[in-house]
Amino acid sequence: MTHQMTRLVLQLAVIVIAAKIIGQIFERYLKQPRVLGELATGILIGPYMLGQFSISILNGPLFPIPPGSTLPVSPELYGFAVIASIILLFLAGLETDLSTFLRFAVTGTAVGFGGVIVSFLIGAALTWIFIPGVSSLVHPTALFMGTLATATSVGITARILSEKKKMSSPEGVTILAGAVLDDVVGIVVLAVVVGIVKVEKAGGSLEWGRIGLIAGKAFGFWLLCTVVGILVAPKISKSLKWFKKADAIAGMSLGLALVLAGLSETAGLAMIIGAYITGLSLSRTDIASLIEEKMTGIYDFFVPIFFCVMGMMVNFSAMKGMLVFGLIYTLGAIAGKIFGCGIPALFMGFNLRGAYRIGAGMLPRGEVTLIVAGVGLSTGAIGQDLFGVAIMTLLIASVVAPPVLVSSFSGGDGLKSTLRNAKKDEQISFDIDLKNETMAEFMASRIQTAFVNEEFYVHRLHSHWPPLYRIRKEDILINMVVNGTRLEFQTSPGNSQLVKLMVFEEILSMKDLLDSFEDLKTSENMGTELLSGLFGSIRP
Repeated sequence: MTHQMTRLVLQLAVIVIAAKIIGQIFERYLKQPRVLGELATGILIGPYMLGQFSISILNGPLFPIPPGSTLPVSPELYGFAVIASIILLFLAGLETDLSTFLRFAVTGTAVGFGGVIVSFLIGAALTWIFIPGVSSLVHPTALFMGTLATATSVGITARILSEKKKMSSPEGVTILAGAVLDDVVGIVVLAVVVGIVKVEKAGGSLEWGRIGLIAGKAFGFWLLCTVVGILVAPKISKSLKWFKKADAIAGMSLGLALVLAGLSETAGLAMIIGAYITGLSLSRTDIASLIEEKMTGIYDFFVPIFFCVMGMMVNFSAMKGMLVFGLIYTLGAIAGKIFGCGIPALFMGFNLRGAYRIGAGMLPRGEVTLIVAGVGLSTGAIGQDLFGVAIMTLLIASVVAPPVLVSSFSGGDGLKSTLRNAKKDEQISFDIDLKNETMAEFMASRIQTAFVNEEFYVHRLHSHWPPLYRIRKEDILINMVVNGTRLEFQTSPGNSQLVKLMVFEEILSMKDLLDSFEDLKTSENMGTELLSGLFGSIRP
C-alpha cells in the first residue's frame, strides 16, 4: 500500500507540474487552449511514451499499465480523474445561466438527438462497409462503433466555453444542453446494444421490455433530478447559508454534487451528468458566485489531471493496420456532429455561424467514448484494433475541436434576428458617467457595500476586463461593470427600479459627503485667516 501511494503521489506531482508548464506554453506561445496542452501532456508522459521507462526509486515505470485492465492507468489515478470530471461539470453547471438554458432547452434537445441519430448511422454504416465480417447494420460490432460515434465530451467543451467566457451564451447553453442529452442518450443506447450482444451470444430472444426499463430508468432519473433540483435549489441555498462561512458553503455544495454524481452512476448514467445537474440547479441562487470563487483553487488543481489522464489513453501502436479506417471513421464522426447538430440548430433560430459553433462544440470525445469502448472490448464486440480506432477518434476530435470552437466565436452574433431581438428584451441596461475614474471606483465600492448590507452576495469575476461584479440575492441578479468613468448596470426589467433606487441613494450620500468637505474647506480657510491675523504669516 505504501509503495502504491508513493507512486500515486509522484504521478500526481508530475502530472500537475507538467500540465501547468505545457498548458502555459500552448496558451501563451502557440495561442491554443490550455486543454489542448493538457491532453498533449498526458500523451507525452503517459504509459505508452515516457511513462513506460523504469525509474530506480520505484523499481519500475512511473505509469505502469495494470495487467488485465482495459484502461492503461491505475484505478487510483483514474479515481482522481473521475473526481476532477465531477468538479469540472459541477462548476460548468454553476456558470450556466439557468434562464438562458431553459429558454434553449428545446433547441438543445433537438441538437442532441440530431447529433446522436446522424452520428450513430454514419458510424454503424462505415463499420458495415469497411470491416470484414460485419454482415449488417445490426451486427454487434457495427452497433458498438455506431454508439462510439454518438458520444460527446462535455468536459472538454465546458472547459473551452469557460475559457472563452461563452458558457451562458445562446450557443454555449445549447451546446451544454445538447451534450448532456447526448451523453444520456449514449448511455441508454449502450445499454440497448449490450442487451442485444448478450442475447446474440446466448442464442436467446431479445428482451425489449428489460431494455426499455433500463432506458426509462436513465431518462426518468435525468428528468426528475433536473426538475426537482431547479425547484428545490432556493431551499437548498437557504439551508447552506446556515453554515455562515463561505468555505463551508462551497464544501457542502461540492458534497451534494458528489452525492448526485454517485446516484447518477447507480441509475445507469455517467457521474458527470449528476454533477452538472447539481451545478445547474444552484446556478440561479445567490450563493452561486460565492461557490465559484471558493472552488477556483480546487478546480485549477484537479481539472488538468482529468485531461492528462484522457491523453494517457492514447496508444499509437494499437492503431497500426487500422489507420485508414480510423481516419475515415473519425471524419465520419466529425461530419455526423457538424451536420447532425448544426442542421437542427438552423431550424431552431440560429444562423449559419451559430449552427457551425454548435456543431463544433459537439465535436470533442472523452469519458463516455472510453466507457463505450471499454464495454465493447470487455464484451468481445470489438477487439484491440477497433479499440485503437476509438482512441484515435477521441484524440483527433479532441485535438481538432478546441481550435475550431475557439475560432468559431471570433465572428458576430449566432442568432437569427427574431431570437436576437427577443434576447435583447430580456435584460435592460443603464449607466452613470461620473467623469472621473477614481470617483467611479469609489462609487462602485459604496454600491457594493450598500448591497452587502441588504444581504446580497457580491462577486467579482477576476478574469473579466473591465471589472465585472455580480450582485445576487435569491432570484435577483445584477451585473455592474466599472468601465473607466462609467458604471454600467444590467438586470431584468422587474429589478431595474430596485437598482436605480440603491444607486440614487448612494449618489445622494456621496453628495452629502462632498458638501461636508466643502464646509470643512470653508472652516479651514476661516481658521487660516484668523491665525494669520493674530500671528502673521508662518515661514519655514
